Amino acid sequence: MSTPSTPVALDRFLTPAHKTLWAAVDDFAAHDVLPRVDAMEKAPQRVDRTIARLLAGRRFFGVTLPESFGGMQAGHVAKTILIHRLARVSGAAAAILQAGLIPVAGLLHYGTQDQHTQLLPGVAQGVTLLSIAVTEPDQGGHIGGMKTAAEWDGKNWVLTGIKAHVGNSHIADLHIVLARTAPTGTATSKALTAFLVQGEQRGVNVLRHTGKLGLHGFSFGQISFDRVRVPPRNVLGEVGQGFDVAQYSSIVCGRPNLTALSLGLHETAVSLSARFAGNRPRYQGTLADLSVVRDRLGRMHARLVMARILAYHAVDMLDRGLACDDELITAKALGHELAAETGNDAMHLHAATGLDTSHPIQRIWRDMQTTYAPAGTGEVQRRRLAENLLDQETGTSPRIPWSLRHTERTHPPTRDPTVAV
Repeated sequence: MSTPSTPVALDRFLTPAHKTLWAAVDDFAAHDVLPRVDAMEKAPQRVDRTIARLLAGRRFFGVTLPESFGGMQAGHVAKTILIHRLARVSGAAAAILQAGLIPVAGLLHYGTQDQHTQLLPGVAQGVTLLSIAVTEPDQGGHIGGMKTAAEWDGKNWVLTGIKAHVGNSHIADLHIVLARTAPTGTATSKALTAFLVQGEQRGVNVLRHTGKLGLHGFSFGQISFDRVRVPPRNVLGEVGQGFDVAQYSSIVCGRPNLTALSLGLHETAVSLSARFAGNRPRYQGTLADLSVVRDRLGRMHARLVMARILAYHAVDMLDRGLACDDELITAKALGHELAAETGNDAMHLHAATGLDTSHPIQRIWRDMQTTYAPAGTGEVQRRRLAENLLDQETGTSPRIPWSLRHTERTHPPTRDPTVAV
């Protein structure tokens, strides 16, 4: 696959260091990831562990971590470059990276100094891979309906429940698990707590991996917790602050990560379609000579240009410390919609050829279907945009934007393991 230089339209967002990273990731994806794609596609029931090791070897899991912990301290634009360029070659590889980075945001923002000292160097080196377990089988994205619970027994929290669709479920060493710690009737914003749970701990059981429609090689499965004992030092943030941990991780990291994943898939769908149409014989020329095909290719390219600018504009604002909740939401919601429309057009242009499992366009289309629900469906994103709009237009005093919270860490949480905020 060709590795084009950075688009001129992104020059306002990219420093020379960003452009060097862009080229380095393209090279890594072509030489280290692409050779594994065919094997992952042929074994959808198998979790690929090599990709994670390769990513760890480049210290990509530490892209947003401070240099004092061994991280790259490169910011959200750099993170977007990593995921975007990987996704051009393999949606699964990009998914492994982005899923591992979401809990890093929660740990970095809400963790204590001791938790940082003990865990972040390992995360930066790729020795410790994190996951975040929020969603449940019967509740989906309805956090308020969470059934997983943790009870305080006087010495430890005792955690019981099942989590579903956990990114990197089978390869993570440490899980951030959300559980209910308050009585029924307590507001969701104060009823949940985040816990750091070791993957090999007694009572933690990862259900057998089953292949999904897309992202073959990437595991996003179920984990059950059967009376898992969690010491108070492994509470992340305050007791009762779990909702904030989940929201912060999802909004500041999850949404832009999935935006970048969609963007990489989108770009490849356009590239494959242009090459297919330009080389496919039709009458005395090629398929691309037909005006109806050019019209469709033009619309596909226009969507890509729009999605690319939205994605990088949002994370550039985040790196600059600007309030950008609406931009992050829009980039995620529209990024997926634009990519999905292009994916459908690409499949139509390829016709029966696109149905052949040996052709990459069907893999790209399948992978695109996986970016809609995580971090909030399109309907959820539009609701949030409407709420923010109404707050602005009606003079309602909104809470501090989540996108501003990453610029300053909250005060170190108290260590009383029984008191909710």
